[in-house]
Amino acid sequence: MNIPTVNIDAVPDPLPEGLTVLDVREPEEWVAGHIDGALHIPLGELPERVPELAVLEPVQTLVVCKVGGRSAQATAYLAQSGYEVVNLAGGMLDWQAAGRPMVSETDQAPYVG
Repeated sequence: MNIPTVNIDAVPDPLPEGLTVLDVREPEEWVAGHIDGALHIPLGELPERVPELAVLEPVQTLVVCKVGGRSAQATAYLAQSGYEVVNLAGGMLDWQAAGRPMVSETDQAPYVG
């Protein structure tokens, strides 16, 4: 299967209205830093939590993880289920390197851990 993928330089800044971000990293990664407004569902929980994604259709979803591997798996899984999804190559590391905004769930500055 060809996994729909986009590089950070092709992702509009700011993100367009109607684009949902799905972060599939682990909870401790999410807490350290994530894209504001993103939906957090760790990859291991995705199969049982797919019903939560019903609110996303028919909008396009950008799927992210730390470097792009887990999000590629999630993108392939969701695309086979009929969702309009695209994987962010380079993941949150490229997002952070590009100076894109992030938030954290702590009192510390957000970072990709």
